[in-house]
Amino acid sequence: MRRIGIARVAGALGTFALVGFAASTATAAELALDGSRLALPWAIPFVGILLSIAVFPLVAPVFWHRHFGKVSAFWAAAILLPMAWEHGLDFTLYEVLHTALLEYIPFIILLFSLFTITGGIRVAGSVVGTPGFNTGILALGAFLASWMGTTGAAMALIRTVLRANAWRRYRAHVVIFFIFLVANIGGSLTPLGDPPLFLGFLKGVPFFWPTVHMLPPMLFVAGILLAVFFLLDRWYMRHEEAAPPRNVDEPIHVEGWHNFLLLAGVVGSVLMSGLWRPGITFEIYHVEVELQNLVRDLLLLLLAGISWATTPPEVREANDFSWFPIQEVAKLFAGIFVTIIPVIAMLKAGEEGVLAPVVALVTDPDGTPNNAMYFWVTGGLSSFLDNAPTYLVFFNAAGGDPEVLTGPLADTLLAISAGAVFMGANTYIGNAPNFMVRAIAEEQGTPMPSFFGYMLWSGAFLLPVFVLVTLIWFV
Repeated sequence: MRRIGIARVAGALGTFALVGFAASTATAAELALDGSRLALPWAIPFVGILLSIAVFPLVAPVFWHRHFGKVSAFWAAAILLPMAWEHGLDFTLYEVLHTALLEYIPFIILLFSLFTITGGIRVAGSVVGTPGFNTGILALGAFLASWMGTTGAAMALIRTVLRANAWRRYRAHVVIFFIFLVANIGGSLTPLGDPPLFLGFLKGVPFFWPTVHMLPPMLFVAGILLAVFFLLDRWYMRHEEAAPPRNVDEPIHVEGWHNFLLLAGVVGSVLMSGLWRPGITFEIYHVEVELQNLVRDLLLLLLAGISWATTPPEVREANDFSWFPIQEVAKLFAGIFVTIIPVIAMLKAGEEGVLAPVVALVTDPDGTPNNAMYFWVTGGLSSFLDNAPTYLVFFNAAGGDPEVLTGPLADTLLAISAGAVFMGANTYIGNAPNFMVRAIAEEQGTPMPSFFGYMLWSGAFLLPVFVLVTLIWFV
């Protein structure tokens, strides 16, 4: 593998970066965070940012709306300053660059491109949020999520759902089930659907393995939720004070249809980064950025730029398009990605780390994997942590051999995959599109439940279904 070294990174990193470059002669292995040496207090900033997201919108909504970026920066500093004090600037710089270059920046670029492109797609015409229409569009979104990603499908359809239900007083439940089905569970069938499955694909899991193995539990969960939603929506409909609009003069049609071609380009760019391996890396302060990933990110930005330049402004105006949702996600997840660094390191340390009891839960006394616990522990952590690294932790905990995990231990890999994808729906932060959907809904006038209020919905409707999944597939 050829490496192209970069001696200096200035600009945004400023003096902090230059000090780090000058001070360090350590290797990447020496700079990597050792989770076995971390105590639980290192997890406090991560818990703090989660509680901030949960509590501030309830108790100080005006303050939160104006200053959520500062709150995120505060919790990030609560990790970075002690880390720099204890381990040095060079160590801290490496951890920040590793997280930014390999995880956060690609993550935000993908979300930004999908947000921009899908914001130029408008389903126009007479759409009315009846139980039949809502159930149908949720089913359509769940199907599309596996092929255009949960973020792509959610961003393409959420504005249509909101517009169709704007006349209703009771409509928050529609968005909640939209998050369940379109932003999470629907992305179960391909590596394009959800980031954990894409990481599995990069580790050697065949592209269509999730299609074959995840299809039965996905259809089971989605079928139950669609049926429950239809009955619930009918009940709410009977309590509406206003009658459904009866304007059927304008036929349903798609505006900005060329953005679907750009979405196909996004899918192709992501797939390319997993299949094309030129063997060239750029090394930035011991962090290796592979050429195919750099090309992917540049292509995604190019596709977003084409969408912005070629979509008529009136289409985005009709969609009530604004940059605020992606700005909110970018600022909050910057803090989450920084504060999660020591938490993931603790998990990776396995039996040698302070979170060893969590890792030990997935193994029976005879050394065989406990698939039910793999499902619930992977899912439980994916509800609050980024589900992609959580998937990797338990993929490695189960041996990390794709031939074994897709062969004799296929049920174990199924448990890990289902837990990571399904249970990302348990909280607003379990999967990135959850937060984006909530932000768009609130911006367009749909009052959404609080962080804990949403968890009451997921606990009532998702957890019983997940118990049934456990009994059928993992016991």
